[in-house]
This record gives sequence, C-alpha cells and structure tokens, in this order.
Amino acid sequence: MTKTLQAVIEQTTTQGNKAFVPYIMAGDGGLEKTKDTILYLQKSGATAIEIGIPFSDPVADGPTIQQAGLRALAQKVSLRKIIAFLTTIKHEVKIPLVIMTYLNPIIQYGIPKFISDIKEANIKGLIIPDMPFEESSIINDVLVPDDDIALIPLISLTSPQTRIEKILHESEGFVYAVTINGITGSGSAFSQDLQHHLKKLKSIAPIPVLAGFGISSHDHAVIVGENIDGVIVGSAIVEALHLNDFATIDAFFPQQTSI
Repeated sequence: MTKTLQAVIEQTTTQGNKAFVPYIMAGDGGLEKTKDTILYLQKSGATAIEIGIPFSDPVADGPTIQQAGLRALAQKVSLRKIIAFLTTIKHEVKIPLVIMTYLNPIIQYGIPKFISDIKEANIKGLIIPDMPFEESSIINDVLVPDDDIALIPLISLTSPQTRIEKILHESEGFVYAVTINGITGSGSAFSQDLQHHLKKLKSIAPIPVLAGFGISSHDHAVIVGENIDGVIVGSAIVEALHLNDFATIDAFFPQQTSI
C-alpha cells in the first residue's frame, strides 16, 4: 500500500514542483501558536510539516532547535499533550503531519499507546533519529499493514552502500537524506560530493528522496534539491518563527503569503 505521505510528495513532484517540508518545534511559544503556525504553513503551500517534540537530550539537534525545545519545555508541553493537541486540530489540517521525536519519550509513553494515539491524531509519518535501522522492529512490530503511518528512514553521508540498499528495501514515505555529518543547523557547510551522493541515492530509491540538515535559504534549497524530490528545512524556519520573521519563511515558497 502506498501511504498518504508518499502519495502527496509524488503528486507534488508529478506536477513539476519540489516537495517542501518545514520543521517546527511543537509548543515553542505555546500550543495555540503551534496551531497558528501549522495553518499558516499549510496555507503557504507546504507539502507536509515535520512536528518536532521537545526533549531534554536532543542528540541530533543544533543550538537553534535545542533552544526552541527548551522554550517549549518551559511551556510545560509534553509528547502526550502535543498528540492530544494535534488530535483536536486534525480536521483543520489537510496536509500530512510527520512527528520527529526521540525514542525515549516513545518508550515512556508506551509504544502501543503511542502508535494508537498518533493514528487517532491522523499523523502520517514518524522520524526517530536516534533509533538505528536495525532496531526499528520495536516500532514496526506494533504497526499493522493498514496503518497509514510511514516510518521514515534516515541515510547519512557515511552510510555504506550495502546498508543503504538494505534500508531502502524496507523504506516508506520518503527517504530522509542527511546532508551533513553532524547536528542540525543553518550554518553548516555541505561537502563537495553531496550532489553525487544525492543523485546516486535518488537513482536507486523506490520512494521519494528529501534532503535535510543545514539548509538555511531558498537558494540553498534549490541547490540541494536539484537532483532529488525536495527538502526539509528546520533551524532557519524555527528561528524565523521565534523572531516573527515571516518574510524569511515566505521566501521558501513559490508564492508569497503572510500571516
């Protein structure tokens, strides 16, 4: 079964457009602001939205997203509160939402309950950056074939070819191609062989390939997305939202919109 997240991305690329997935930190500024942000990004033309969950030990996150997580935690939000909130607004959200969280909060939540609740919230994708592919059965064994939730794999620049092929064989939704060796952040530098890596990955991937980490501007997005299906932008979006700098966000979209 082709899951909704993959279908939406493929529909976007079939129309000659690149998929654009902004990342936001749930609860940064409060959950009501998170709702406003989701609806704003939806109206602006986001293909999907990645919803970050604040966590005290975010090993893959750079300073900007770490600070956003701390601001969200100061608002007393939690994974449970965020999922309950997303459930209340699901009928207003017409594009796929993808949750990005670390494994520890899911285990604390209870994996079967977590899967049941994000299904009720109409979540279409799940990214767990600190869960090795070899351990993904702890999530996949709870998902049933008809669940419309894609467990999205991450592939790094240093992944060996044999491992990449194994991951792609079981991938769904889209492939998250990590563009740098390190944590997230808009000041990161791309390696000279990035385009070769992305082009090769696209040539063998059975599902769409999106790249993320270190993309800080529309020009960056155009360059990185040239040979693949789209991009994910995190730190630049999170910082702009914190500063109410909607012009920076609008610049990522083909048509300018304002809140």
